[in-house]
Amino acid sequence: MRGGLLIAALLLAVPAEAAKQASVPNRFGAIAYHRATQSWGVSYDMARARDASVEALKQCANRECEVVHRFKNGCAALADGPKVHAPSSGATRAESETKALKRCGALNRGASCNLIAWACTR
Repeated sequence: MRGGLLIAALLLAVPAEAAKQASVPNRFGAIAYHRATQSWGVSYDMARARDASVEALKQCANRECEVVHRFKNGCAALADGPKVHAPSSGATRAESETKALKRCGALNRGASCNLIAWACTR
């Protein structure tokens, strides 16, 4: 009988947790960049993806900035190398930075890359 109560309690807890996660709103972010001037801007915790892009462009402070990466419910980083830049997303700042540096190194054929910007949503 006690085993049946435990199973029933677990079955009730799973939908409650799923409902809790579903009620958390999505949060969006973006990274804007202008390579020639090294200008950059980030946004995070925005309610809409479009708002995140607009805010990143505002923060970039160069009319020629472009949104180079958009992300949702996580983190993002941008690395730049001698030839090209590379953005990446991850669950944490460390993960997104590591992935951006690795991708940048590969795209730049092993050349050294530098982190330019990062941002995380809540």
